[in-house]
Amino acid sequence: MSVELCGVKVPLAAFALELDATLAGRVTAIFGASGAGKTTLLEAIAGLRRLKSGAVSVDGAIVVDAEAGVFMPPEQRAIGYVPQEGALFPHFAVRHNLRYGFDARRDRPAGLTYEHVVEVLELSALTERRVGTLSGGEKQRVALGRALLSAPRLLLLDEPLAGLDAALRERLLPYLARVRDEFAIPMLYVTHSPDEVMALCDDVLVLDRGRVVARGAPAEIFAKSERPRYELRGG
Repeated sequence: MSVELCGVKVPLAAFALELDATLAGRVTAIFGASGAGKTTLLEAIAGLRRLKSGAVSVDGAIVVDAEAGVFMPPEQRAIGYVPQEGALFPHFAVRHNLRYGFDARRDRPAGLTYEHVVEVLELSALTERRVGTLSGGEKQRVALGRALLSAPRLLLLDEPLAGLDAALRERLLPYLARVRDEFAIPMLYVTHSPDEVMALCDDVLVLDRGRVVARGAPAEIFAKSERPRYELRGG
């Protein structure tokens, strides 16, 4: 499975996101400082932000082509999106959040069942609780489970560990690794944490002011001689 970005251009306040790239890793990191265009890229792929020009295809199917006037609605793209804050429904219990968008009739990878997702993310003790009673880490696990249960062909994760303290990030990383290893769903993972990239990803696309400034394997990108360049404004 691959994501093809062909002449993609999205104007932003201070610069434009401009990309030509093929993303085909099992987990591809979209890395860079805050404001580099990472979230904009995910939104363009998910259909939440319009392109000025260019095209995006997922697994060979064109989801948007600005010049040809093609725009597939987000709900038809079969893309799971987990924003930074999770965007759960606060008036629903966890169980109802997880089942939102779940369709038992949709083709799904083997093992991608409600029961298995709950097991992998260790959510069984939370299913009857209201979202407002959950910790930050629990909310992110529920948001991830909900995205998985929509049976996506691609999973977009926008800094899922941002805003959590270091100890909680360490506890959540294994859950993300289990999702990577248990389910055959490619992921694009936005972050400005080299540690998260090294733990989870097999490919890295480095953005700076909307442009690709480096591309490669995590060990290559974060070699000691390169780290200051990319971490200077990472926060």
